Amino acid sequence: MVNTARDAWFNEPGNDYHLLPVTDRQMQFATAIATRAALEIPPEARRDRRRMSEWISAHKGQGASPFDAYPSGKQVSYAERLSRQKRRPIPHECFRDKALMSAWIDRNR
Repeated sequence: MVNTARDAWFNEPGNDYHLLPVTDRQMQFATAIATRAALEIPPEARRDRRRMSEWISAHKGQGASPFDAYPSGKQVSYAERLSRQKRRPIPHECFRDKALMSAWIDRNR
């Protein structure tokens, strides 16, 4: 019974203490995206960090960097560790494509 009352209190529409404000970096990045794409940032996104993050993810665009296809550092270090343990070389093309690196890791676990 206590949980029901507590949940109702937390979910009231006027209760916004749990909302985190937007960070300066988020606002700068969102402003740059909005300027470049001639968009307007919604007022609810300007107040809530989670909504701003969702807005940025929806509008930032894909493939902004040529390094987006490269495997992450953690992926490379894990593959190198597997390579040493299994005594199998990692093909060079795997270092330029994260999908290939992932497939190599899955085959050599």
